[in-house]
Amino acid sequence: MKLVKNYFYNVSYQILALILPLITAPYISRTLGPKGVGQYSFTYSIITWFILITNIGLAYYGDRQVAYVRDNKYQLSKTFYELQIVKITMTILAMVIFIIFIHLYHRNTFLLWLQSINILASLVDISWLYMGLENFKVTVIRNTLVKITSVILIFTFIHSSSDTWLYVLILAMSTFGGNLTLWPELKKILVFVNFRDLKPYSHLHEALILFLPSVATKIYLNLNKTMLGLIAGSTAAGFYQNSDNLIQIIISIVTATGTVILPHAANEYAKGNNNAIKNMLYTSFDFISFLAFPMAFGAASISLKLSIFFYGNKFAPVGPVMMIESIVIVMVAWSNAIGIQYLLPMKRTKDYTRSLVISAIFSMIISIPLIYFWGLHGAMITTVLSEGIVTLYQLVVVHNEINLKRLFNDVPKFLLSSSIMFMVVFFLNKNWQFNLFSMIGEVGIGIMIYIIMIIILRPTILKKTTIFLNLNKKH
Repeated sequence: MKLVKNYFYNVSYQILALILPLITAPYISRTLGPKGVGQYSFTYSIITWFILITNIGLAYYGDRQVAYVRDNKYQLSKTFYELQIVKITMTILAMVIFIIFIHLYHRNTFLLWLQSINILASLVDISWLYMGLENFKVTVIRNTLVKITSVILIFTFIHSSSDTWLYVLILAMSTFGGNLTLWPELKKILVFVNFRDLKPYSHLHEALILFLPSVATKIYLNLNKTMLGLIAGSTAAGFYQNSDNLIQIIISIVTATGTVILPHAANEYAKGNNNAIKNMLYTSFDFISFLAFPMAFGAASISLKLSIFFYGNKFAPVGPVMMIESIVIVMVAWSNAIGIQYLLPMKRTKDYTRSLVISAIFSMIISIPLIYFWGLHGAMITTVLSEGIVTLYQLVVVHNEINLKRLFNDVPKFLLSSSIMFMVVFFLNKNWQFNLFSMIGEVGIGIMIYIIMIIILRPTILKKTTIFLNLNKKH
């Protein structure tokens, strides 16, 4: 049952990472307005490029390496210290480049300096260690208190649009403080390591290989937001961000299996159990498709009125954009299953990287004309198409070793069930007065319709759920 527990722990962890803006979004949107929200979103989109340098691909690489050596405490400790030294080096580099950037770019300087706290927060982020150990409980518990404190601080101190800087500071310090709370547990995990045994830069080659897909991912996910802010203004970037905040909550639930299964699959690969990895892929692909389709269609069906209800009348443009972005939920779910749960554990890093690089190049080519002509909608269309390229390429590279017919066997049933659910809920959403109770009613009716359709169509997920629940029972 360890995989199942870790899945739910990781769902909680991913939601907690996004729960702060979700809980506070209605209040912040009305208090800071589109301009304040846009300034936060735009400056954060810039700072993420420097965070990328700090991480240098260590999120997935560290997770995977820890999974390989976790049965040897000395090697585990050695790996941790080596990777953290690499992180310190890259953080220094990132800060130097950031200081140069600040001297050349003279807009939102103060906010950017506050956002730079996130670079230091990235330095002390060691969640990859716990994920490699398949210990997700500690990250959830430690971060919960920090997130609750942050929410209290926001409602206490943010009162007008002039408090945008304070909002940035609270969020940045929340991330920094949450990451610091993971360090006290290290004394229970690590042992003393001879400094002479450390070879931190021996990891650079593989880390840089995984750095490339990280850069590519940021290009096709973050470039749109940055370009939107430059071409259409920070307010449009804020609309994009608000749509993304809601969609990412759903994505975090759907893709939580990837973070859970990666270390497990990597450990199976180390033992030579490649067939076990394929079987895990078939099971998890069915499971995430079962979740992704109704969540995507459900989000689209209520998005037009949800955006106004959640953010306020000034954020009406978020609704149509959210409807477009909901397609991403399915695309990300599939690419997460194939890329994170299969290609990376099997050391197929080049294939994984190519899928992201091709998507990034595609995004760079189409983003500027689409944003120039269609603004906010063009940016979101770029995001959807880019995610589709990632998924399509990964399917192509695995089609000779994975039975695609078996992989997609139940997808038509999920699609049909979700489509019927969408038509009913969209009709209700259009004709009912939208409030908290009607939203709960619409979601409840949607779930009931989907479940009834699943029972009628009888996809194999009904049997595979039992397999998934027992996938790691022996552990």
